[in-house]
Amino acid sequence: MRLAAGDTLLIATRNKGKTAEFRAAFAALGVQVADLNEYEGGRDIPDIVEDGDTFEANATIKAKAVSDATGLPALADDSGLVVDALGGAPGVYSARYAGEGASDADNNAKLLRELEAAGASVAGADAPGVPAPLSTARFVSCLVIYKPGGDTLSAEGTVEGYVTGAPRGAGGFGYDPLFWLPAQGRSMAELSVADKNAISHRGQALAELLRQLERS
Repeated sequence: MRLAAGDTLLIATRNKGKTAEFRAAFAALGVQVADLNEYEGGRDIPDIVEDGDTFEANATIKAKAVSDATGLPALADDSGLVVDALGGAPGVYSARYAGEGASDADNNAKLLRELEAAGASVAGADAPGVPAPLSTARFVSCLVIYKPGGDTLSAEGTVEGYVTGAPRGAGGFGYDPLFWLPAQGRSMAELSVADKNAISHRGQALAELLRQLERS
C-alpha cells in the first residue's frame, strides 16, 4: 500500500484527541489528515456498528465503512483497556463500557466501581511507585488503513501498566488518567502528545504502520 505526499487520509473518528495524535504522526509523510468532523460530508456518515470480537475486526469494519462512504483511504483504530482483575474487561467494549454514548468520565467511574466490587488491589511491593494500584492492565491498539478497492494495512501495539485508584493528569482522553506507567512515574494523561506517541499502544501501532508504509 502507498500513501503519497498530498494524499488525504480520513480518520474514522470524531475524537479530537485521536485526530491530533494521527496528524502529528503522518505530518512527516506529507499526508493530509482529516477526521469525520472536519471532512465535508463526514458528519453525515452514520454511527458504525462495531460488532467484531477483536480489536482488528472492529478497526477493519470502521475503516472500510468510512472508505466506502467517501472514496478516500481511511484509517481506523480500535483500542481498549484490558484489565487483568476484570478478566480482560472492558476490552473491545472500552469506549462504551458504561453504555452507548457514555462519556470518558462515565467509563472511568464504572471501571473503578467494578474494580472495587471485585475487591481488586495490588500489593505495594508488586507495584513500586504506583499510587493506589488496583490491577495490572494494558492498553491495546489495532490500526487499519483501508483503501478503495480493498487494499488494507494493519498494525498493533500494546503498553503495560496499572490501573490506579488515584487519577492524575488533564491530558489525553479515555482511561488515560487512571493508567499508570511505572517506567515514566506518571499517568498516561500526564504525558505530552509527543511523549505519548513515543510509548503508547497507539504510538507503537502508528510507528509500525509508518514503517510498513515507508517500505511499500
